[in-house]
Amino acid sequence: MSLKSLALIENWPVPTAAAGVVRADGTVLGVHGPAGHRFPLASVTKPLAAYAALVAYEEGAIELDEPAGPPGATVRHLLAHTSGLAFDEHRVMGAPGERRLYSNAGFEQLGDHIAKATDIPFAEYLRQAVLTPLGMNDTSLEGSPAKDGVSTVEDLLRFAAEVQAPRLLDPRTVAEAMTVQYQGTKGVLPGYGHQNPNDWGLGFEIRDGKSPHWTGATSSPRTFGHFGQSGTFLWIDPDAGRAGGNSAGAACVALTDRPFGPWAVEAWPPFTDAVRAEL
Repeated sequence: MSLKSLALIENWPVPTAAAGVVRADGTVLGVHGPAGHRFPLASVTKPLAAYAALVAYEEGAIELDEPAGPPGATVRHLLAHTSGLAFDEHRVMGAPGERRLYSNAGFEQLGDHIAKATDIPFAEYLRQAVLTPLGMNDTSLEGSPAKDGVSTVEDLLRFAAEVQAPRLLDPRTVAEAMTVQYQGTKGVLPGYGHQNPNDWGLGFEIRDGKSPHWTGATSSPRTFGHFGQSGTFLWIDPDAGRAGGNSAGAACVALTDRPFGPWAVEAWPPFTDAVRAEL
């Protein structure tokens, strides 16, 4: 089976694009475009960094509720964008747990915290904990753990398969990562405005009832993932394919080399709906 809907990326107004879909059992249902091409991920880096943080938690190097970041904040606050740190500055804007303040600075402080706890630079820890075990040999972190990852569709499909059927982590830990943290918290979803509530798990954004949103109109409320300002996204929908009697669950990766903007707001949801319909 090769999903014809993936060819819709040919209509996107971007120089280069690649996309792919993988099932929970690791079956790749299709790829389109240069699946081995390395693209800057922007904020799609965050789920990778979060997964490394969860490995550090399971290894006993850190605890989710230990102090990290600004005063009163914890590792959990940093992962869930509720530490109170500003978007791109290491400046406190509010009390921990009060608002969903999407923060690159928070993920940078998370990376520093893990590096100190493990005595390993965070980029190297990510490589050892996640990238090498999954065979993600074309993926690297080249700066900030918030936004400086570089990867391919092939590698991110490996990661998406892992998240759906974990081998590196206890499934209960991954279930926690896709569960809403600090329920009822309001905030701005970058590119899509104020959302109430603005639900997030641990490093993954949770769709729930958000509108507008970058996933599809038919996407399950349980869909979780991330998009990036470099024109990239990764979503995992645990309910995709259920209506067709197939094994439920699928993930989609799309990477481009055009910054996120109105073109993506227009193109991504119908693309996702077409993929889901074909599943």
